[in-house]
Amino acid sequence: MPPRIAIPMPHSLDREYSELAIPQYERAVEQAGGEPVRIPLDQPSAEVMKTMERCDGVLLPGSKADVDPARFGAARSPHTAAADPRRDAVDELLLKDAYSRRKPILGICYGLQSLNVYRAGSLIQHIPDSLPEELRKRVDHEAGKNVPVAHAIEIEGDSKLAEIVSGNGRRGHKLMLPVNSSHHQSADAIGSGLRISARCPDDGIIEALEGTASDHFVVAVQWHPERSVDADESSRAIFRALIKTAETRRR
Repeated sequence: MPPRIAIPMPHSLDREYSELAIPQYERAVEQAGGEPVRIPLDQPSAEVMKTMERCDGVLLPGSKADVDPARFGAARSPHTAAADPRRDAVDELLLKDAYSRRKPILGICYGLQSLNVYRAGSLIQHIPDSLPEELRKRVDHEAGKNVPVAHAIEIEGDSKLAEIVSGNGRRGHKLMLPVNSSHHQSADAIGSGLRISARCPDDGIIEALEGTASDHFVVAVQWHPERSVDADESSRAIFRALIKTAETRRR
């Protein structure tokens, strides 16, 4: 039986968006050799945990929502989208279980932000507001799904992410990687047990985080590798790493 990966539905209120978005994540997991398991956002906590008991890892997908800034002690920016309390509640349940049982975690876009806030980090609520005037138009982080490559990222050579995408399974020199981009927020203060593994070299925006514990796979990226698995080997490698770790843990 392939490793089962829990994937919460992206949004509790916008069902059309969720039904369009979730198959991309499921397909990426299946291509990597895993079995995706949808986690609806309208279930009681007990049902979520019952499903999670049968899962070997967690994938936190993107969302149209923004994390409630009250969760990291900030006043709401006028650019911040409405929160999705049901999604936040399910993410917290999945993350608690994954951290307590050392199940591998992959966060994507909103998933990175959700993970960072769960670990007591904070967010930049609107990227242009955080940058000096001369950098605000250098990179379009909100380029969207119709732009296959929005900008490059620089990956730290000693990171788990570098090991995953290098093609040789080794860490070493810093790597440059072209990525898509569909976000207006990003990590700011980094949560406990996390480290920065990639930035956008043009403006310094954080593009990836990972866990610092050697016995727990925690990787989160700000771009959307599920959109590019057909064309991009590094995107496929990210999902394969999640599935391989889940399989090893289960054994």
